[in-house]
Amino acid sequence: MRSGLVVSAMTMLSRVLGLARDVVIATLLGAGDGADAFFVAFKIPNFLRRLFAEGAFNQAFVPVLSEYSTQRSREEIRALLNATAGSLTAVLALITAVAMLCAPWLIWVFAPGFGSEPEKLSLTADMLRLTFPYLLLISLTAFSGSVLNTWNRFAVPAFTPVLLNLSLIGAALFLMPLMEEPAMALAWGVLIAGAAQLVFQVPFLLRLGLMPTPWPNFAHEGVRRILRLMGPALFGVSVSQINLLLDTVLASLLAAGSVSWLYYSDRLVELPLGVFGVAIGTVILPALSKRHAEQSKEHFAAMLDWAIRIVLLLGLPAALALAVLAEPLLITLFHYGAMTDNDIQMAAMSLRAYAFGLVAFMLIKVLAPGFFARQDTKTPVKVGIVAMVANMVFNLLLIWPLAHAGLALATALSAFLNAGLLGYLLYKQGVLVFQPGWKRYSVQLLGGSALMCAALYFVAPDWQAWLTFGLWQRVSWVTGLVILGGSLYFAWLAALGLRIRHLKMHS
Repeated sequence: MRSGLVVSAMTMLSRVLGLARDVVIATLLGAGDGADAFFVAFKIPNFLRRLFAEGAFNQAFVPVLSEYSTQRSREEIRALLNATAGSLTAVLALITAVAMLCAPWLIWVFAPGFGSEPEKLSLTADMLRLTFPYLLLISLTAFSGSVLNTWNRFAVPAFTPVLLNLSLIGAALFLMPLMEEPAMALAWGVLIAGAAQLVFQVPFLLRLGLMPTPWPNFAHEGVRRILRLMGPALFGVSVSQINLLLDTVLASLLAAGSVSWLYYSDRLVELPLGVFGVAIGTVILPALSKRHAEQSKEHFAAMLDWAIRIVLLLGLPAALALAVLAEPLLITLFHYGAMTDNDIQMAAMSLRAYAFGLVAFMLIKVLAPGFFARQDTKTPVKVGIVAMVANMVFNLLLIWPLAHAGLALATALSAFLNAGLLGYLLYKQGVLVFQPGWKRYSVQLLGGSALMCAALYFVAPDWQAWLTFGLWQRVSWVTGLVILGGSLYFAWLAALGLRIRHLKMHS
């Protein structure tokens, strides 16, 4: 619980600055061609980061490293770190070089709709050559963060993303005025951020005596195990990211601005997802891996049950609040400068669809470690393939009547399928064992959420009125509504007997 709160606090700081970054970008670029081009050029390496560095690599590396830290000598641990860092660097350097050479073709793959606009395609390809090295830098950062997390140094990796947001805000404010194409400044900001995040973690590795000397060694026993686990894991925990990328591909074929509408709405959903879902998933993976190495099945099952309860406690009201306050939140954050009234309406449609799937996105983050901690990557890949195929079918069914919002809704539906199958299989295998008290807990959460929604719906002004509010009036209203909704929700929980001690994960 303490580790989760540390990661949540650092992630909250990062996500708040991320929203500030997006406010700056929305104000200066709006939802035009420059914004679309940057979002695609950034989404490609960012997608691969989540799929590879934070997805497959992290889920494969942490269980192996946890086993080494529990059962092996210090010299063997250092040998594993050296071999893994060297092999990771060699592979990603090659991929980065090829991607930079083939940038225009990658744009054709990830945003085929840009092919009909040569200038937009060329601008996006130029940006991609600057943003793609971010994958190499951030993957090495993720490697360092995995080491720190395994040694219970959660705050440093959780704080590191703050540097990306600061870099992009600085690039938008200070480099944009110097650029012939303003959006290109953001691409430079991504490259600078990648280097800054990696360098930031080095002193902390040195302090632990775990700074690796990278040297490729694909024959190392630990590296071979990581590679075996990584293959299936590419589809496991990162299916939601693949679905989001498919949204971008199809959105590039829709009306101009569709990519940006999906981006802005996804950013709001990413706030609670990162602060709660990713934070809990981050701290339980090394803990579950150690419990598995110690063969402590009862504590393993109790930890999974605890993680699900925490996700529902925070994720359910967050999802409902995003749906009820979609336009007010978007107006408060983004309706400045180049952002139009129509952009707000369109983004609100996709925000509600993404919010519908928020609880499922969060559950995936805590259920998938139940497999990866046991070094089972085959089961999640089977579930991932089913969910991805379902997402494609949902996309085709919903894109025509709902346009970009249909893509967001398809992603949400496939996330529920993914989370449901993961949970069912963990339960069937006897790994997930629901602890006593779920009926009472359900009444507490559902009643508190209903009370919160009713209050927000009746108290909040009509969304058109928000368009006439000034900045501080908008901020004041949002702050007041957050305090009102949160107070009613937690007051209901307290009135029905829920206490902080009930939420602690006891060893």
